[in-house]
Amino acid sequence: MNEEKGKKLNLWNLVGLGLGGAIGTGIFVLLGYGIAYTGRSIIWVVMIGCFFMLLAYWYNLVMPTMFVLKGGDYSMKTMLFSPLLTGASAWMVIINGFAFASYAIAVTSYLCVVFPALTQYSTIVSVIVATLFYASSIKGSRFITILENIMTVVLIAALVLFVVFGIPKVDVGTFFGSSDGGFFHGGFSGFISAIAVMGWACQGTTMGPIAMAAVTEKPKKTIAKSIVIITCLLAVVYGLVAFVAGGVLPYDQIAGANLSVTAEAIFPAGLYLFFVVGGGIGAIATSMLGGIAMMRYPTIQVAEDGWLPAVFKKTTKSGYPYVTYGVLYLLTIVPIILGMSLDSVVSLVMIPTMLMNMYMNMACITLPKKFPEQWAKRSMKMPIWFYNICCVVGTVCAGIVAYNLFVDLTATTALATVAIVVLLLFLSWLRLKQGAVSKDDIAAKKQAVLEEAIAADTED
Repeated sequence: MNEEKGKKLNLWNLVGLGLGGAIGTGIFVLLGYGIAYTGRSIIWVVMIGCFFMLLAYWYNLVMPTMFVLKGGDYSMKTMLFSPLLTGASAWMVIINGFAFASYAIAVTSYLCVVFPALTQYSTIVSVIVATLFYASSIKGSRFITILENIMTVVLIAALVLFVVFGIPKVDVGTFFGSSDGGFFHGGFSGFISAIAVMGWACQGTTMGPIAMAAVTEKPKKTIAKSIVIITCLLAVVYGLVAFVAGGVLPYDQIAGANLSVTAEAIFPAGLYLFFVVGGGIGAIATSMLGGIAMMRYPTIQVAEDGWLPAVFKKTTKSGYPYVTYGVLYLLTIVPIILGMSLDSVVSLVMIPTMLMNMYMNMACITLPKKFPEQWAKRSMKMPIWFYNICCVVGTVCAGIVAYNLFVDLTATTALATVAIVVLLLFLSWLRLKQGAVSKDDIAAKKQAVLEEAIAADTED
């Protein structure tokens, strides 16, 4: 343990790591959908949305102030979920294959900007993109991590250039006017729908810090502080990008379009190509590659825990889990072949996630009574009444996102979303019924996570 002390992450290490992870591909590909719903009030959507989504992930903010949870989100859900929901959460790992469809579709949208002739073959191109990305995972190349770090720098550089070149070209008078897709273009309901759609881009403020509890200095204090700082910084960055994206061109040119449309209007040819290829395609591609790579071990762990059939544990001689990736690949190309829109694909993943968040946020109300010592030693002090209100508000925020995403779906996609939620619960129930997973084992693991969390708490 002493050897680790010099290697612990401090507050600003977490802020740098978390902000790089939070500024993701969503802002490149979903901002136009948000503008379509609410017009130029998109600037308030993304800024408020960062804090709105922080509340939707309230449990990710408060649980690390009471416990040192080395397993991050997985440990939190292990502590609070019932056996049935534990299984549904485990199966959600597979459902995340739908999320990769959104990346492939987004890459194609940017490729079509560079090569317009590809537009009529967008479905085929998206399938090819997904196929190439999954194929690249076979060797498990170590360069992916280095590539992602480089692309994070390129991504931030692209957004900085977008803001620097774009702000002088925004007509402030028109931006704050009421005509041509002005503020609250779709009314209050459109504003809320825009927050729900942009939730995919605004939700990453908690992910990085909570995953680093095991290697963070004074994690109970540092993680919560870093999350708040990341959220504030992200709101500023997204607000500036939204100001440019919503204020340079007329509403009908930017509604539903990606950032490349505005980029073409503000950049000279060379920088425009850098923005599209380096910022857009590069960021999305590395996010997809990294996401596919990160699915490998969690999925194997879920299979070893018994939630997935034993066939999911099969690997090649080199250790490649071909069954797991085969299923994920199929789930990725199905939405593409069906011609689903980008926002619909995102909803397939976001809605079940937000439903789980609702449960987690409400379950946090029980923590002060169940663990009075940890509550007394929490790093983020607040009155119990305020804490309870935040738990309820966080639940409502997650519910609002799920509801607004759902009501904006087509009948077919809505039915598919309901089917996914029902299927997650059914598969969990079935594995418990079959005895593939023991409730006693779940209870033992829950206790083990709790004991580890308390034992790791060495703060004053």
